[in-house]
This record gives sequence, C-alpha cells and structure tokens, in this order.
Amino acid sequence: MITLCMDSAYKNLVIGLYRDDKLIDGIAFEAFKKQSETIFVELEKLLKQNNIDYKDIDRIVITDGPGSYTGIRIAMTIAKVLSTQMGQELCCISTMQLYAGAKGKANVILDARSKRAYVAHLEDGKILKEPCVLEVDQIPRFLEENPGTLYGDGYLIGQESAQSDFLDNFIKLKDQYRVIENKHTLAPKYLKESDAYKA
Repeated sequence: MITLCMDSAYKNLVIGLYRDDKLIDGIAFEAFKKQSETIFVELEKLLKQNNIDYKDIDRIVITDGPGSYTGIRIAMTIAKVLSTQMGQELCCISTMQLYAGAKGKANVILDARSKRAYVAHLEDGKILKEPCVLEVDQIPRFLEENPGTLYGDGYLIGQESAQSDFLDNFIKLKDQYRVIENKHTLAPKYLKESDAYKA
C-alpha cells in the first residue's frame, strides 16, 4: 500500500510517501504562507523521483487543523480532489497529533496570534484534552495541570520546545487516522471562526 501524507496547516510544508508504512521519501520544511506556491512543485518532484504516479497512491492522509485559516485548506483541497477523482481512501489527523507524535505525554501550543495560542494535551498520540484557544498567560497553568513534553511554539511562554519529526509522526500515528466516509463534507477544524488565525 502506498500512502501520501500532507500537512500545510501551520508553518511547515510536509509531504511524505510511504510504502507499507515505511517512508519512501519526503520533505518537511518551513514554508509559512508559501505552501500554496510550493506544494504542487514538491509533490510532483517527489512522485517523479520515486517513479510513483497519482494512480499508484492507495491512501491520502492530511491534517485538518487547528492552524492557519488558509494553510489548512491547501493540502485538504488537493487531497479531496485527488481522492474524489481517483478513489483513494482519505484520512485525517489533528495538527496537534502531528506535532506531538505517538509516544508519551505531550502538550502542543501553536501561535494563534493576538496573544493567544491553540493548545492541546495528548498521550501516545491520543488527544486527551481537545484543542482549544487560550490566552498566552493562561498556558503555564495548563502545562502545570497537564505535564508532558512540549512541542510547537514554546517561545510564546519563554520555554524551549522539543523537535517534531513530522515524517515519522505521520506514519506512527496510523492507529489514529480518521477515515473520511463523505469527502464532500470534510471541513477544516478552525475551533471557532472568531479564533481562526486568518493567514
């Protein structure tokens, strides 16, 4: 089985190709506000250099938020079009799961602007406290109440964050994939429209 994983929900562009849950090839780099310009170029390049055609892909996995208002839509739109036209299985995970990975207790904070952040608490890839929007000054208390490795934008509260291995996390989280039965109804998870990071 060949799986294509894509994330453009926040600051990074992540594209991974996997065969039977093993990474074939992939890219993961910061491309803030440039994902739409680069995603097709990078995707085509990966497919070509690994002799894979779109029709060879069996499953597509994407993140559905929270994150950038525009960013979430980029990979999601591509995934919906491809899977609808070619019949691949379409699955989602949370952006927070991709940052935290599948091992141990973790907290993820992502900048939501205006001195706010998206925050979630996870364990072994499962979300224990659903993503929400907190004021930055509320985050230290959240972390005290929910100990775990910190991922994402620790600088918001003057803390260092652990490095996320996005390409590895995508496939290690396969038990957390949510299969989308009705692809036409798939929508980004912005939490609240008023809280969406309008980028």
